[in-house]
Amino acid sequence: MVRVHDGLNARTVAVILDSQSVKGAETVGQDTRGFDGGKLINGRKRHLAVDMRGMALAVMVIPAAPYDSIPARDQLFRLRLTHPELAVAVAVAVAVAVAWADSAYGGTLVGWSHPFLGITLKTVPRRKDQDGFAVLAKRWRVERAISWIRRARRTCATTRGSSPTARPTSPGPSSLSWSAVSPARPAHRARHHIPSSQ
Repeated sequence: MVRVHDGLNARTVAVILDSQSVKGAETVGQDTRGFDGGKLINGRKRHLAVDMRGMALAVMVIPAAPYDSIPARDQLFRLRLTHPELAVAVAVAVAVAVAWADSAYGGTLVGWSHPFLGITLKTVPRRKDQDGFAVLAKRWRVERAISWIRRARRTCATTRGSSPTARPTSPGPSSLSWSAVSPARPAHRARHHIPSSQ
């Protein structure tokens, strides 16, 4: 509905991937948490796929330990199942289904995604002269979606366990999806003066 309101096709053929590691509290069980050696965070990792508007298309929450390219196969496969238009676009040659991501998603995943799923994976690396934060082509859209999630009170940290005796489960894919969708709604953009297309 948001895409149609912005004058775009209701279905997308381009996505951007990224992940975010979040520290888990003591109440988070060992079976659902891991250590991200790159970020030095012990907790869970959120894998997010968004369209060119920043709307969440696929969300996964897993232990933080696995390198991004490993769960990315499962994420791309789920994306292919839930959004068949990505493959249909290739079949009818209307457009090429493309997924952009950072260099952590490179390697064998690039050569695997197109033959098996019909999705062309392209990496957007940091510039060689980059020092600190810099806006990168395509990737800024998923970074913005992650910032929307971080600002949501229910998803800013993982503080609850998932055992039968624990309090309600920690923020899962549905909560993360809603946090990423809400700021992109027309009503929200009108209040906060967010352009419909950037």
